[in-house]
Amino acid sequence: MHHERPLSRRGSERMSVRSRQRRRSEDYISMPPRSRRQSQETQRSSLAGDDAVDDEDGVDIATSYSGRRSQRRESRNSRSVFENVARLFRSSSGSESPIGSRSRASSAGTSRQRRRTHSRTRPEESDYALDDDEEESERWGYSSQEEDSSSSDELLGEGADIVNLSSEVDYGSVPPSPTPSLPFLSSDPIFGDTRIDMDDSSRTSSPPPPPGPPSRQRIHLTDEDTTVRFVGQEVIQYRQRLWTLGSVITFGALGLIGHWFPRVWLRWVAREKAFKNIDHGFVLVETLSRDMVVVPLSKLPYPYPISTVFPETTTAPMSTEECLPLQPVSSADVRKDVGESADCSISCLQVVDYRYTRFVLNPENGLFATIRDWRDPAWTTVVNVRVGLQETVRRQRGCLFGRNSIDIQDKSTVSLLVDEIIHPFYVFQIASIILWSIDDYYYYAFCIALISVLSVTTTLVETKKTIARMREMSRFSCVVGVLVDGVFQDRDSSDIVPGDVINLSFPELTIVPADMLLLSGDAIVNESMLTGESVPISKAPIQEQDLTKWRDTGEVTTQTTKGYLYAGTRVIRIRGNSTSSMISPATAMVVRTGFNTTKGALIRSMLFPKPMGFKFYRDSMRFIGVLACIAGLGFLASAFQFIRLQVPWNTIMLRALDLITVVVPPALPATLSIGTSFAVGRLRKAGVYCISPSRVNVGGKVNVVCFDKTGTLTEDGLDVLGVRCLDRAGDHFGDLLTDVYDIPLISGKTSFLHALATCHSLKVINGEVVGDPLDVKMFQFTCWILEEGRVGTGAPRRSEGRSTGERPIALVQTVVRPPGVGGFRLEDALRSGSRHAHFLELGVIRTFEFVSALRRMSVIVKRLKRSSMEIYVKGAPDMMYDICDKESFPRNYEDLLSYYTNRGFRVIAIAGKSIEGLSWLKAQRMKREQAESGLTFLGLIIFENKIKPGSTPAIQTLRGAHLGCRMVTGDNARTAISVARDCTILSQSAHVFYPRFIIGNATSPNAKLEWSSVEDESLKLDDYSLRPLPPPPHHVEENEIAYPDYALALTGDVFRWMINHAPLETLQRMLVKTPVFARMSPDEKHELVERLQSLGYIVAFCGDGANDCGALKAADVGLSLSEAEASVAAPFTSHTQDIGCMVDVIREGRAALVTSFSCFKYMALYSLIQFTTITLLYSFASSLGDFQFLYIDLFIIIPIAITMGRTLPFPRIHPKRPTASLVSKKVLTSIIGQVLITSGVQFWAFFWVRSQSWYEPPKSESVGGKLETKNYENTTLFLVSSFQYIMVAAVFSIGPPYRQPMWLNGWLIICISVLSTFSGLVLLAPTQALAGLLDLMQVPMQARLELMAIVGMNVCLSVGFEKWCQEAVANMVGKLIRRRRRGRRLHGKVYKAVESVY
Repeated sequence: MHHERPLSRRGSERMSVRSRQRRRSEDYISMPPRSRRQSQETQRSSLAGDDAVDDEDGVDIATSYSGRRSQRRESRNSRSVFENVARLFRSSSGSESPIGSRSRASSAGTSRQRRRTHSRTRPEESDYALDDDEEESERWGYSSQEEDSSSSDELLGEGADIVNLSSEVDYGSVPPSPTPSLPFLSSDPIFGDTRIDMDDSSRTSSPPPPPGPPSRQRIHLTDEDTTVRFVGQEVIQYRQRLWTLGSVITFGALGLIGHWFPRVWLRWVAREKAFKNIDHGFVLVETLSRDMVVVPLSKLPYPYPISTVFPETTTAPMSTEECLPLQPVSSADVRKDVGESADCSISCLQVVDYRYTRFVLNPENGLFATIRDWRDPAWTTVVNVRVGLQETVRRQRGCLFGRNSIDIQDKSTVSLLVDEIIHPFYVFQIASIILWSIDDYYYYAFCIALISVLSVTTTLVETKKTIARMREMSRFSCVVGVLVDGVFQDRDSSDIVPGDVINLSFPELTIVPADMLLLSGDAIVNESMLTGESVPISKAPIQEQDLTKWRDTGEVTTQTTKGYLYAGTRVIRIRGNSTSSMISPATAMVVRTGFNTTKGALIRSMLFPKPMGFKFYRDSMRFIGVLACIAGLGFLASAFQFIRLQVPWNTIMLRALDLITVVVPPALPATLSIGTSFAVGRLRKAGVYCISPSRVNVGGKVNVVCFDKTGTLTEDGLDVLGVRCLDRAGDHFGDLLTDVYDIPLISGKTSFLHALATCHSLKVINGEVVGDPLDVKMFQFTCWILEEGRVGTGAPRRSEGRSTGERPIALVQTVVRPPGVGGFRLEDALRSGSRHAHFLELGVIRTFEFVSALRRMSVIVKRLKRSSMEIYVKGAPDMMYDICDKESFPRNYEDLLSYYTNRGFRVIAIAGKSIEGLSWLKAQRMKREQAESGLTFLGLIIFENKIKPGSTPAIQTLRGAHLGCRMVTGDNARTAISVARDCTILSQSAHVFYPRFIIGNATSPNAKLEWSSVEDESLKLDDYSLRPLPPPPHHVEENEIAYPDYALALTGDVFRWMINHAPLETLQRMLVKTPVFARMSPDEKHELVERLQSLGYIVAFCGDGANDCGALKAADVGLSLSEAEASVAAPFTSHTQDIGCMVDVIREGRAALVTSFSCFKYMALYSLIQFTTITLLYSFASSLGDFQFLYIDLFIIIPIAITMGRTLPFPRIHPKRPTASLVSKKVLTSIIGQVLITSGVQFWAFFWVRSQSWYEPPKSESVGGKLETKNYENTTLFLVSSFQYIMVAAVFSIGPPYRQPMWLNGWLIICISVLSTFSGLVLLAPTQALAGLLDLMQVPMQARLELMAIVGMNVCLSVGFEKWCQEAVANMVGKLIRRRRRGRRLHGKVYKAVESVY
């Protein structure tokens, strides 16, 4: 039974991270009654119907989106805590030992802001507090859509009422190399960073926890935006010893089994136990992506009171139980219950260091809490924190937090080597080499061993280099002044602890060594490491209320950010406080150190990237399993013949094992990564750098691309087109003024020119004005001079109750004056009245910074020798209605605004007001709401934002390939629509519908939207179905608006309202039909990407990295247009400031994906061709010779596999994406068809040679237990199969539409030509030495010519089938499958179902 649970919302609310089906249910719950009824109409059979559209990956989806009413029913799968624990691969890092697998998390996720709220609004709890429904809904060990496909039909059944619109994305990565410590460093470009679960037997229900204190706990990791589960485990000593003994007896085989299948090891040596009662055990960490890590539970000597770790009252503890509401936890209450004193000392702490994050066990409640969000209760006021720390307190905190260093653990070469060679593929290679050596295949075994050694050596060298590079990048230390016992002392930055007060001025800092709050002075820093945009950011001292809010909640809000210095950011300038007599240094308080800092979080995100699940790898592993089964069947048939021929048992066993090495080639992983490696190299030459090679293949499946506007589609810099001021009457706009000297001087105290000169956040560094590019352009337009005031803490001096006229150097932030006017000096104020009247100087007393939610900024300005102060506001024109006097707007305001925005210009509105007698102190205490109200509209400044030359061609290319293009911008909606039309995101003839609230507003759950055409407001959309309504009777329209003829555009507030309150079907249709999203905040951009992913889209996002970091990281393919070689904000970074690089990424991704498929198909055919040859030879106790194996594997297979990956991508992007499934109809049809052809030819050749008159039967007995290799069957099959290996490479070297034709790959053509010529020479005219080396029999010339004819026939059949018959057979198979599945409802992509409605 489904229990409804109301959802809490805050800000731009996000849905909780659970399964997509769960989130869909929550969306339904949150609807108002009307919306629920509407939702129910389409929930029942939203995809029902007999007609189905065939998915390109071989999945049928229904197309009927009917509106029949029915009772909604939800199906749930109960998931085990330890579900699918056993893994094939493992990696370890430091004290942690990953023993699990990773796959893509089940949900599109929630915003980091929402996650932070969750992490502070729920207490730390154990699993005992969970109810059954919540336990089931969490779906720990979530399995992807493809893995659940078998069970989905059982859940739905023939008469299912609903269809589960699965939104899983079928891509990702899994590494073949388990190099520890840095998963992404050893990631294969194909397999990436995810491990695959090969043990499905573990899909059992989780047993209940043992009675007593908690042994399980769920903790939300805010930085990683995920949730993990801790499970306490106690090692059973005697069982551990028995396991060790068994590993020794089996020569390590048992240890490898436990390494690859950890559930076996866990069940034998450990049992679950409460955290606080563990004596000799560990903590098992399980993630939502089915990754399991063994982390030791360490004891840290800590002879200090427990209150220093867990304060008296812990509101919103750091570790949370995901499903529970907030309950403030009072440590004093807990201590009272257990009878402990309020400030008891402890001897040691039990800690867990997981992924460089420390978790401390609270001895009172037996639960873990992370120290990252620890905050001292004494941080109540700025005055309190300025006193610094005592040395004893510093020692205590140093013991708890450790050193302030981001030191990535280095591993020895021996450790890396061991981790590398125990990987399953290398173990398989070692076993194969031993087998071949026993079988006297010395030459082949030596060559494979040499290749393996070179491969391992290369991997180790590259890993060591990458680790060294990462360590060099992450480590930083400098000398800082630390306030210890009331005196500043020079200390190394690695010794600072939270609470330390740092002197930022002396010694001078270049890099911020830790996360700090600025207490005094000011700073200008470059945060490009965080944002990817190299723009100076001003920092001001933290305000009292902001400090208190941060201490209570831990949130770094917009206000807190102004005084927050992030570790790793570059310091441009630091200034101390100034008074008339002295200059005091700038100071800051350390709040986070080491890996707990923002820089540490970024480093962790690079070390442990979010897992993804690419079904290509999973399918490949399953296919290899099928090949192994085929090998077993072949051996059973051969074993029967061996026994009949009385072959020794040791030979039979060797042949059985050898057959496995034939079917499962050891070189398979290396060949699969070739295409991706070449693609990454080509992208690097094009100026696109990739830090996550696994995303290259994902780029081949992208079907929606989102673009930021400013700096991405349009030029980065804005040019001032001109200004529009009010005319003298004030009821109309005047002409466009392109010269600042033409701006009229208003007789009142507020001036449009003064607003342009002061309403900004610019700074002067080395004589250069720096800041936001828009502000710089606006100020340069005025031609005024900017001068910064020095920072101070004093108060303005007064003489006889009025201002002295002196500019208080400690109180004025910025001073501006016109060109040619000298600066005001103190002696000028002492002269007679009119002598200094010519001075025109404006001082910025206070600045209200730009806030994305408000879309405006403001300043309080004082003009020299005036008793009043002016307030100027600059912001979005549509926002001015809320803060300006309605009478101050000119009559043609809307018309003029529409004129410019519809033509793509960026328009900024200016307003102001004057307040008489406003003092400096009152100005500092004034609230923003008071300052930004009752304003008078002054005019507009128009910026020209030109579209980049490459934007339109790139968009046309993408749209021509049927890829959806979205513009996501913070700019005005009409401007965005205009730019979208200019760059062809919107067609010129399309109707664009824009919503507005006619009932309620963005905060009203029961609000109502009206969708009207931008061009003709009489055209409307139905607010539920978003279909065009019939035009009004008087409207002249030839035809009704069809699906391709209209699009939607909306703003961030409407988007947020629809996310929270709109019916699910309406929300889905909006996401599909909207190409323009305007006024979107960074969080809303992030949310949009996740919502598109929830529909089944594979989303690429291209931005400049400034406000797009969240979206870039959330997207499947994030491309940052940044000057940095590699930005942590995105997997791809382009030096070319042009979206054309996105086209390159998609082209290379498709080529790499197709190359991976081609290489896998080729390796599969190579295995099956050789398997057929060996099986036929086994039938009479024969086999291939040593040099025959060597020639095939080293001189044919490896060169061809390498050169196949060098084929370049096709210049044009094809409308249909390549498949990512090995089990799709086309892939299986191609493989099976070629297997039948090649096997048939070999069988024909086998029986043909036996029918010849010159044929002599081979010797039936074996010599020394070895199989005979020199006979006519061997010679015939070897000669024919040698051509088949080459021919199959040509057949599978797919060219257009994803790659260039094969003949343009010069290396492949040379390789095929040389090998074909050599094989022809061996067939027609082999030398005596060559024939002896390859164990060839003398065959008559006539027979050789007949064999050449057989080879030619094989080539014609294979090429003809692949080119003409394969697709027809695949279509026929598809029709048969659809006919058999008629009436069954299958999972499919949501967006396809939504598109099918129109």
